[in-house]
Amino acid sequence: MLRPERMSRVSVTGSKAVMADVIETVHELDLLHITEYDGSFDGFEPGNPTEGADQASDKLVTVRALQSTLGIEPEDAGPTRLVTDEALEEELEEIRQEVNELDDRREELEHDLREVEDGIDRMEFFVRLGIDLDLLKGYESLSVAVGEGDPDGLRKALADADAIEAFEVFAEGSTLAAFAYPADEQALDDALVGAEFTAVELPDGEGDPETYLEEIHHRRQQLESQLSTVENELEELKLDVAGFLLAAEEKLTIEVQKREAPLTFATTDNAFVAEGWIPTDEVADFEAALRDTVGEHVDIDELERADYDGDGHPTESEPVPEATPDADDDEAAEVAADGGESTAATDGGTSGILPMSTGMPPVVQENPGSVRPFESLVEVINRPKYTELDPTVALFLTFPLFFGFMIGDLGYGILYFLLGYVIYSRMESDVLRSLGGVGMWAGGFTALFGVLYGEFFGLHQLGEIVWNGHPPIHKGLQPHYIVFAQAWLLASIVAGIVHLIGGRVLDFINNVHHGVGEAFIESGSWIMLTAGIWLWVFSTEARGPKPDFMFTVFSSGEAAALPLGFTGFSPTVGTAGLVMTGVGLALAIYAEGGIALVESITQAFGHVVSYTRLAAVLLAKAGMALVVNLLVFGATLHGGEFHFIFFMESAPNPEYVVFSGLVNGSGPVMLVLGWLAGIIVLVLGHLVVLLLGVSSAGLQGVRLEYVEFFGKFYEGGGTAYRPFGHEREYTAGD
Repeated sequence: MLRPERMSRVSVTGSKAVMADVIETVHELDLLHITEYDGSFDGFEPGNPTEGADQASDKLVTVRALQSTLGIEPEDAGPTRLVTDEALEEELEEIRQEVNELDDRREELEHDLREVEDGIDRMEFFVRLGIDLDLLKGYESLSVAVGEGDPDGLRKALADADAIEAFEVFAEGSTLAAFAYPADEQALDDALVGAEFTAVELPDGEGDPETYLEEIHHRRQQLESQLSTVENELEELKLDVAGFLLAAEEKLTIEVQKREAPLTFATTDNAFVAEGWIPTDEVADFEAALRDTVGEHVDIDELERADYDGDGHPTESEPVPEATPDADDDEAAEVAADGGESTAATDGGTSGILPMSTGMPPVVQENPGSVRPFESLVEVINRPKYTELDPTVALFLTFPLFFGFMIGDLGYGILYFLLGYVIYSRMESDVLRSLGGVGMWAGGFTALFGVLYGEFFGLHQLGEIVWNGHPPIHKGLQPHYIVFAQAWLLASIVAGIVHLIGGRVLDFINNVHHGVGEAFIESGSWIMLTAGIWLWVFSTEARGPKPDFMFTVFSSGEAAALPLGFTGFSPTVGTAGLVMTGVGLALAIYAEGGIALVESITQAFGHVVSYTRLAAVLLAKAGMALVVNLLVFGATLHGGEFHFIFFMESAPNPEYVVFSGLVNGSGPVMLVLGWLAGIIVLVLGHLVVLLLGVSSAGLQGVRLEYVEFFGKFYEGGGTAYRPFGHEREYTAGD
């Protein structure tokens, strides 16, 4: 689980006469993650696409363009079908012509409709003006301008213009028409420059603008009707051809993959070499399938099963049994001679064939089904490299625990679980389904802690039912249980220490191939530094400035929240912790330089303190739920405990009432209004708490994982395993 699936580099060498059969078989197997030839062999060149690749690519582009035009989605597919080459030639061309004709008609109608709507906007201006259109143009002795602006400012501008002898301004609010004598358009334009005036273009129509506006509205209705008809025809066509186009896209995608596969091969005039990665457990099946297809006409070699360092260089190689040449001697000689130089070489006990490309293997994460949803959270940072530990299991073990601890409520937990289940079961996106799975786990732990806290939507009645009024733990919000708040603050620190040291242990495992000593200096130094500092903090040495609750909340006395008998480490342990701190700091400075002195404060101390956000969010969310319930049900505070008035068997002592509650009205009218307001406050209030639980507990938990935990050991940057093949959804096999 912590390591990705073991991968083997495999080479397939043979004559070009069988290359097509090899490509077909390898594609059908959907196992080989092909690596691209890097040009390192003398006499070998990258291959060329096989005949028909360009035509298939062109058809694929056409099919995808038609899908985009029609708005085809995967759910429109219908049953699987067999798409023949003849159908691709004939039916695809018919569909293309019909879709293009309808789409062109739609674009033309949409263009006309936009122009008509613009005309309506302009004509509404002239309707407000109230002057016939033919009266606004065609004068020999007058200049006319229409637009919007300030009528008084326009009149003043025209009066001040020396070139204008007479004028008249017609105004309906800010809708203006100016007539000026003599007919000098330039003089009128110059006069308008200084006025608050925006000109409007005159339409081509004549007569009453209201009548003309009605005609334009009628024209819009005609265009909308025609457009609706065309869109209905496109929708009908979509329903008819969606299944064919989706199947055609899949067929063409597969065909293009196969025809362009030689681009990644090393080739000569007569031979080819293909190389890639396969899960080691699948190598035998892969070879057997190729043998069944092409017999002894190819040479199949498992080149290596290697571990790699962070730079992608082989560090160890598990010996692969010596390859026994399977190809005919004549073919093997032809391959070597045609390339000018044989690819055979000695490689540290592997098969004797040099790989034709470099780089780390693709990563196949090996996690149980229950853990896989958390892979999406890891992917947010990056896929793990082949050489490092996969942190998905660690995330699975800690994130739901953090989340459940912070929210800790049976009611909220059930809702989180149900919401996660709906997302997981109904969404098609793998990412959303994974988030749904994470939500189910987070909801489950929230419900579990809710039972331990004895809370259901912030109400403590669950503790009365399950624990007879004495749940094993409390959140510490109520004054009587303040010791639990102190305990959770301390427990958050301990969780941070364990979590961060765990990250450093994983870093040690990642680095151990460099040598145990070097790994200890790089990772063990920080383990010593972190553990040493906090051993001293939790010791009774120099106890004066340390808060007393550190040594009481987990003791066995009455002041203990959880009677674990811890009263602090002895001064001797504290001194040992300081020694560990000094040794760890010295090793860290030796490995990283002076920057380690600063990082010792931020990482060994500051990052641990960052985990107190667990206790902070716990108290904040509990406080919000308490306020909602207090407003609705009312509460008294007596003996350091809140008691909700609505659930009390007898009337409360007014002396202890904090708030009487919306649902506890005295008269019929107030009771009804109180219940209406109470239901609204109860639903909306808890909905807000539910949503803020995601944005606070969820984000804070993820932050601790990404920043504090992952930062200690995880880099990421692995390559996804994408085997050469295609999972058919819409087509039957050829």
